[in-house]
Amino acid sequence: MGKKGVLLMNVGTPDEPTVASVRTYLREFLLDPDVIDIPAPLRHLLVRGIILRTRPRKIAPLYKSIWMEDGSPLRVYSKRVTEHLRQINHDIDFEFAMRYGNPSIRSGLEALKQRGVTDLLLLPMFPHYAQATTESSLKHAHHQLKAMSWQPNLLEMGHFETAEEFIGPLAESIRPHLSEDTHLLFSYHGLPVSHVKRIDASKKHCQTVEACCTVKCEANSLCYGRHCNETTMAVVDRLGLTPDQWSLSYQSRLGPVKWLEPSTTQMVEALVKKGVKKLAIVAPAFLADGLETLEELDIGIREEFMEHGGEDLKVINCLNDDEQWIRGLEQLITNEFEHAVA
Repeated sequence: MGKKGVLLMNVGTPDEPTVASVRTYLREFLLDPDVIDIPAPLRHLLVRGIILRTRPRKIAPLYKSIWMEDGSPLRVYSKRVTEHLRQINHDIDFEFAMRYGNPSIRSGLEALKQRGVTDLLLLPMFPHYAQATTESSLKHAHHQLKAMSWQPNLLEMGHFETAEEFIGPLAESIRPHLSEDTHLLFSYHGLPVSHVKRIDASKKHCQTVEACCTVKCEANSLCYGRHCNETTMAVVDRLGLTPDQWSLSYQSRLGPVKWLEPSTTQMVEALVKKGVKKLAIVAPAFLADGLETLEELDIGIREEFMEHGGEDLKVINCLNDDEQWIRGLEQLITNEFEHAVA
């Protein structure tokens, strides 16, 4: 192989915690047909006519409440991860990019091309495969490569839901926050059921078989729900948890369509009713903290938990730039290049 390079791709973030910047970000994000998969005229009507008129004013203050000195948490941690990877592996060139917003995927690809990369790994920073994240990022990267007339030797990392390099650091980040009376909630980013059903080419498994996301089969090999369940069980086994010590839910819903169940809001209320007073929440779908963890969980869900009668809630940090995770990620990347040669 020639000179190796990696483009780490995350979802994105506004450039600033302002209404104008949030509106620009949401416009690009929500007009992506892989995110809201309805006919284009309806999508534009929904996004431009309704969402962009109201949500930026509501969301901008939320971003401001979590903004770091160096900028958006997602961008700050993405940059730190990239810099750490550069420090521990001098044989590979690293860049990070956002599917929506800055730095763009195009700018990351241009930088790698200019530095002479010939063997390129596209790495969506999402452990679990989904059309709205993994597929959209890869599709956009391919589009930009074509527009650049650049044809490097191409590799892709689609998902790594049970990779030891991911599960090990994740489990160890959770362990210090557990006690005999702590209930652990795995809160994953929500996904419309229509996105999950589309993955099932057989049309006979998804939402048809009981507890379909917990059953491994060819029909759901790329199912987001299955991947989330597999990550959960891998961590549960590593930590030695009993069935009554943990639960799984989905957060961050948008719009009236049917989403994966149960919602984190519903689950938190149900847990308190069952007598849970001490709750730890981990969000394994996110490799870096952002609005969904720092605001939605640590502020919004915390308030709901306390209002329902809960007493102690800990939102566990994402892996961010944790040293064990950085080394695990570097190993995942090294493995991809080694397998390509083999």
